[in-house]
Amino acid sequence: MLHKIWCAIRRLSGDDAYERYRAHHSAAHPGEPELSRKAFFKREQERKWNGVRRCC
Repeated sequence: MLHKIWCAIRRLSGDDAYERYRAHHSAAHPGEPELSRKAFFKREQERKWNGVRRCC
């Protein structure tokens, strides 16, 4: 039970994003190289913040 709660917290916070990316990538794109954890984090930060156009 505690493990399920921990997994739910990780999913809600986005802490398991890299693991979910790897699972999706291996299923949908077999044979193609995966991003490293560092490259994945950088790509996600750019995706999240490059389109922000507000004053505050």
